[in-house]
Amino acid sequence: MELEQALKERRTVRKFTQEPLSDAILRALIDAARLASCARNDQRLRYVVVRSPEKVKALFPLTAWAGAVAPRRNPVPGVSAPTAFIAVLGKRSEAQTALLQADCGAAIQTLQLAAWGRGVGCCWMGAIDREAIHKLLDLPEELSVLYVVALGYMAERPVSEDVEDPAQVKYYLDDNDLLHVPKLSVDALVCWK
Repeated sequence: MELEQALKERRTVRKFTQEPLSDAILRALIDAARLASCARNDQRLRYVVVRSPEKVKALFPLTAWAGAVAPRRNPVPGVSAPTAFIAVLGKRSEAQTALLQADCGAAIQTLQLAAWGRGVGCCWMGAIDREAIHKLLDLPEELSVLYVVALGYMAERPVSEDVEDPAQVKYYLDDNDLLHVPKLSVDALVCWK
């Protein structure tokens, strides 16, 4: 897949097939994330791959899904839920620093593009119960769960559309249950000097 095509077509996925992802694919996604730019090349992010059905099932209720299209787009365990999660971790003492948050953005975006290129959908999640996930994953006290990325083979293909009005950016489901994700056009975002 061409990079430009992936950039234009990649959208957040909230409906997944129940076919498990291979360890090779999950490893490739982490490999992509670790190569992303990071501040001072400190490489402070760490990852936990949650792939066992028991752990995935236990982590699922610790996440919140798609407020703008809930409950129609809330995944259903065993039917449309993710088959894996990747927890993105950092030092608790640095969890809210701008540099670590920027590192997360670069790593997760790179992971998302690598996933899309393999036919894997993902949902970057910040509406999560961090402390409960920390406990579930039995993490050291010095680490903090920053974000979780839900993963699985796509059972939907959301589409984007350009809009000019910032009041029209709320994503929505049409009458055919297709998820639309309005994105502000370049002209709506940029002032040229």
